[in-house]
Amino acid sequence: MTEQTYQGAWNAAVDFLTAAGVETIFGLPGDDLGMLRALEPTDRRMVLCRDQRNAVFMATGYALQSGKPGIAVIGKGPAVANAVTGLLEAHCSAAPVVVLAGGTSVEQRGSNAFQELDQLALVAPLTKWAHRVDHPDRVAAALEKALLIATSGQPGPVYLEFPDHLLKEEIPRTRPWNTLADVARADHAPGAAEGAALEAIKAAKRPLILVGGGMRHRNADRLVERLAETIGAGIYSTATGRSTVDESHAQFCGLAGLYSPQQTAELWSGADLLITLGSRLEETATFGWEGIGSTVPVVQVNIDAAGLSVEFAGPKVIGDGAGTVAAWLTALAGHTPDADWVATISRCRAATAAAAQDRLKIFGEDGYTHVAEVLAAIDAVAPASRILVQENGLQDMWSYIYPYYSTGAQGGSVVPSEQTTLGFGAAAAAGVKIAAPDRPVIAFVGDGAFNLFRSDLETLGREGIGVVYVVLRNGGYGWLQSQLDQHGLPAERYPFVSSELAAAAHATPPKVEQVVITDKATLTDALGQAVTASLEGRVTVVHVPVELSDAPPGISDLEGDFPGGNEKH
Repeated sequence: MTEQTYQGAWNAAVDFLTAAGVETIFGLPGDDLGMLRALEPTDRRMVLCRDQRNAVFMATGYALQSGKPGIAVIGKGPAVANAVTGLLEAHCSAAPVVVLAGGTSVEQRGSNAFQELDQLALVAPLTKWAHRVDHPDRVAAALEKALLIATSGQPGPVYLEFPDHLLKEEIPRTRPWNTLADVARADHAPGAAEGAALEAIKAAKRPLILVGGGMRHRNADRLVERLAETIGAGIYSTATGRSTVDESHAQFCGLAGLYSPQQTAELWSGADLLITLGSRLEETATFGWEGIGSTVPVVQVNIDAAGLSVEFAGPKVIGDGAGTVAAWLTALAGHTPDADWVATISRCRAATAAAAQDRLKIFGEDGYTHVAEVLAAIDAVAPASRILVQENGLQDMWSYIYPYYSTGAQGGSVVPSEQTTLGFGAAAAAGVKIAAPDRPVIAFVGDGAFNLFRSDLETLGREGIGVVYVVLRNGGYGWLQSQLDQHGLPAERYPFVSSELAAAAHATPPKVEQVVITDKATLTDALGQAVTASLEGRVTVVHVPVELSDAPPGISDLEGDFPGGNEKH
């Protein structure tokens, strides 16, 4: 069929999403419920959320895990305002998310209409494209453009608004839908096989490779590991780049910057070249670098010029990371890596593993359940294909410190962006699970983040989205409480933690199972049962009481919003 007329914009949207292969939609629609009526005769899945922010978080988790666009549907006015935090996370995570929203009718704008808001101005800074459709003839083209922009170049969120007057208008389509399947993409970087970047790589004796989130879904052929083997480079990852490379690889050394294992400091001080792939080189990833980007050049590869950091000296390549690495591998055929540097990498990696084992042995000698032991228990009971969805609070940052948690060769990791939006991981886990239904998905979260998400825990139970929530209970906002203590301010006046929250004394929603760990001897069995339940579509919350003092190595002494960012007064 080349021509069709739809009764209202939401019917057109559902037909387009169906043609585009979208199977799941997240959201909390507006009062008109037009989207729900349009969905009713279809087999598209609607995950009906209780909070617009959670809906966009879920769509973002789905997009990050699947590499496909995540779709969220919301109402207007305060609904859009509430979704802004989700757009912030999708924007900073470079996730291909499309938010479809309601809006004030054109004839009522400027009249103080109910829930009238300049929504485009609100969302434009956080989107690749923010557009309001005012004429029925433009609905079809706008839907196609939204999906195309969200998924092209550096991915990111798009906002599309359907004002109320389009809800009952006849919407025409005069040709077949154009979907992403109709778009040819050239995944290469012209000129990558020659130039300053390649010459710097050939000349390096002690190189390191840093893999960022832009390489997610771009390393299926293990191109990065092959490059590391060819040039003898140590491999690091940013937090958002995890699960891109095989963390069991002999040259993988952990996360960079703030989360870098102390035992690998020798590599950073001895390197003569750093190659970064798909990273914006955010502050946490570059924390502690001395000489990197000044005396030690940085070769940067990014598909988007805006993703290149001009703070660091060295050759820059604008192009697809996978295509660039493939071209380099061809040009580097016969290259001989420096044997001494490869041996140093191996020694540092072994020292990192040994230090972690020593610390776990010490932890095992007392009766307290340490966060590192929780991660070890997850490793013991969850299949290698597990996906850990993390927050970025005080205790859950243990999961960022390799090798206390490792994705190995088959596992996954989804984390908040540099914004570290509280509650993102707890909600995003639902989208991750829908994107990977046959894999265990474990949300590793603090109780502060969990309680922000809690309104949608019932949603997961109702929908059979089998996520395991491991909730580290320190009473609320552990990071802020630790800052309060360092600054000597009174906890009774500024209570960031609560004994009631730490006790996990909350009602259990329907179809959600909960267990509180009171003895660490029961931890492994409880987690094993939770993983089994999750694979059967059941939601389990495992509450683990923890102490504020149980902070990851190198984290407990940090101050403020970022290490060294504030001084005590």
